[in-house]
Formats: sequence, C-alpha cells, structure tokens
Amino acid sequence: MSEGARARSLLEDILEHTRRSVDDEKRRCPLHELQAAARRAPATRSFAAALSRPGRVNVIAEHKRRSPSRGSIREDLSPADVARRYEAAGAAALSVLTDEAYFGGNLAQLGEARASVGLPVLRKDFVVDPWQVWQARAAGADALLLIVAALADDALRRLLATAGEAGIETLVEVHDAAELARALDAGAPIVGVNNRDLATLRVSLETSLALAPAIPDGVVAVAESGIRSGRDVSALRAAGFDAFLVGEHLMSAADPGAALRLLIEEAGAA
Repeated sequence: MSEGARARSLLEDILEHTRRSVDDEKRRCPLHELQAAARRAPATRSFAAALSRPGRVNVIAEHKRRSPSRGSIREDLSPADVARRYEAAGAAALSVLTDEAYFGGNLAQLGEARASVGLPVLRKDFVVDPWQVWQARAAGADALLLIVAALADDALRRLLATAGEAGIETLVEVHDAAELARALDAGAPIVGVNNRDLATLRVSLETSLALAPAIPDGVVAVAESGIRSGRDVSALRAAGFDAFLVGEHLMSAADPGAALRLLIEEAGAA
C-alpha cells in the first residue's frame, strides 16, 4: 500500500471509529443534558485574541502523548505539568489532543490542563457531529479543531454554526488551496494550514508559505506541523502567519517548557 493510501485509510479509520464512539456517547448523554452542562461551564478565554497579540511570537503549544505515526511521544508528564511549563515559557494558548484510541488523550486531560493555567485551550480531535461541539464546551474548551478534509461543506457549515451557538471558537484546518477555499467560503474566522500532506504524509513548511497569500487579512492565520526552530517561525511570521501550533517538537524534548522558551527566543531574535 502506498503512503497516500495508508494516510487516507488511517483518516477513514479514525473517522469511522469517532462516529461509532460518538453514537455510543450520545445514548449515554442526550444533547439537552450536554447543552445544560455547557451553559454551566466557566466563561471562555478568547482564543483568537491570544493568537493575534501584536509583536509577540504566538505559539499554540500542544500536549500530545502519542500519535499513529510516532507511537509514544511523552507519557511521563501530566497535562497540568506540561501546561504550567508552557505558560511559564510564554505560550499564547494550549492545544490538547482528546482522541483516546489513536492519540492517548481525553477530555479529562484537557480539563486538567485548563484548570492549571490562564491560557485559552483548544480541543484537538476529529469533530464530526454537533454533539461534540457541545461536549467540548461542557468540558471547558475555549476552541475546537475542525478538519476540512474530514467534512463535507454542509457539515462544516453546520459545525461552525453550532460553535457559534455554543459560544466556542474554531480553528479550521486545511491542507491545500482547495480546502482553504472551502474554509473561507464557510466563513472560518481562524484558519490553520497543516504542513503534513495527507497524500504522502510528508511535512513541508512550503505548504504554509504557498497558501499564506490566499488567507485574507481579517482571518487569523495559523501554521501547523513541522515547526522545529525559531528560524521556521520567523519565516512563517514574515509570510503573514499570526500563530504557530507546535506539538511533537516540544513534547519530544527533555523539558517541553524549555524547548518552547528557546523556540520563542530564537524567533524573536531572528
């Protein structure tokens, strides 16, 4: 099987597993109960504002225990410990993987991380159902990820509308020009360009650099994946990106907070 076929198969497997899991959870927790819990959740922290701080190196620092491609990355640090290290190092926001089957995460980890810091927190998962939007808000997430490659246009628009109703922000992820056009047509206020090519699994910052000119000034632009140095961040900042999502590079380091501090210092000095 080719790399591209394996990538598509993995995404399809994850989405199918997610749909089954959500159907099971919906039977245990009806939507009206989840909506009531969401409305009792603490007030959200502005994700877009955190990513748009002028003159700052705005990093969304990620808690990621493992991945299908890398296997185990870092499982010895608690989400609260990682979150505190990231905040002390100057993170603008946090991202927490909440997919359990493939990434070893869950919503409890998100809640633990958020309770330990004052930063906005992104729920990073495979969101395919409006029920998950309310679930994220009930768990305390300030924003959630929507992956254009996983959603038809009507589903993307429905999830964006539900997010507005629930009072939670969205980071809409794209991989190419066609997906970027779909995200903008749907009204995405924050767009993330994932530098991992789903057809080959290769990672290249050229994806972000090529798409940057097509992102309107009024849309918050985030570069994702493959960011490993202050030089990378500086190049992406010069191209017009407002923020940078960094996960494996930080979580693979002996001290994720120290790695983040160095990344920000290098980018600021470049």
